[in-house]
Amino acid sequence: MSYELNNAMTSTLETQRLRSLDDACRCAQIAEEFRGRDTLVLDLTEVTPIFDYFILTTGTNPRQLTALAEEVRMVMKQRGNRPLGTEADAENSWVVQDYGDIVLHVFQPAARELYDLERLWADAKVIDWRAHLGLPPAKTTEAL
Repeated sequence: MSYELNNAMTSTLETQRLRSLDDACRCAQIAEEFRGRDTLVLDLTEVTPIFDYFILTTGTNPRQLTALAEEVRMVMKQRGNRPLGTEADAENSWVVQDYGDIVLHVFQPAARELYDLERLWADAKVIDWRAHLGLPPAKTTEAL
């Protein structure tokens, strides 16, 4: 393979990963806007070739999970991305949307604890999605 072709392929991959990172961080922002809790973006680019980023968030009830996932779907559609697949369990305790390079996981608390994707993908780097989007850090509540 020529140096120029290899360089062009590397540049294209980097551009795609940056777009995927932007999309993942925007999904995290939407999750927070819809009152998702403990929202994380996991960078899986060094862990698996299957996808680049996971977005994990927790909702408190089935309606919230559905509304959050639907808003992400609409925003991603506006950005030119359509889900390759969407799944949810019968109790609506989790919803997953697969966009190829990024995957959104929205859980109720018990389902997030059960699936424990943070531990399963512990080798993944956690992205500071707020910093990536130029947002201030999350407000923390201190115990009295």
